[in-house]
Amino acid sequence: MNVIIYCRVSTEKEAQVTSLERQEAELTAMAAQEGMEIIRIIKEKESGYDIEREGVFEMLDLFSSGEADALLVQDETRLGRGNTKIALFHQLQKSGVKVLSLTDQGELQLSESDSMVLQIVGIVEEYQRKIHNLKIRRGMKKAMEQGYNPGENLSNQHLAPGRERKAFPIEEVVRLRKNNLTFEEVAATLRGLGYDVSRATVHRRYKEYASLEKDADKS
Repeated sequence: MNVIIYCRVSTEKEAQVTSLERQEAELTAMAAQEGMEIIRIIKEKESGYDIEREGVFEMLDLFSSGEADALLVQDETRLGRGNTKIALFHQLQKSGVKVLSLTDQGELQLSESDSMVLQIVGIVEEYQRKIHNLKIRRGMKKAMEQGYNPGENLSNQHLAPGRERKAFPIEEVVRLRKNNLTFEEVAATLRGLGYDVSRATVHRRYKEYASLEKDADKS
């Protein structure tokens, strides 16, 4: 398992600096004991209530790129406090990242109240996504009734010759990505519109499109 170690203290005081070093040493030892591969050790001296931390963004980027599978922290408060903690845990859950803690000697155990809040947030977000997808589906259906043909707007048909490429509107993918939908959510939306595509296919085609756009800008 590839892991990121995250250590945090809130001030520059000597006692806190010592705590930062102790966190790193103890978490490194835990990773070695469990046979984990440490990809990155991130250490910060920032408030747990502040979500705008360079270490947090670095950590999320590493998980987003697939370089690591799990996060290793001393306890839940090291990642954050208050609403920031809930927001970060929710984001990690959405990304399928396992959070392990030294205190729990394994997968982090949230309090009952925090778990309840996360469940509520997840339910609300799911319904927001359903409403968003239904609006897209209704708009697409209306456009098609008025003569719009998504197949006529396909890009990159010249790529990957010799194999059949699944047809779906790349412009719609780009638009959905601009609305901050994940590739999984984009694929689900397209399937709701009748396009049998996987997340991997959508991700690959989007990368091809972005690459062509970049080349076009250069020329």
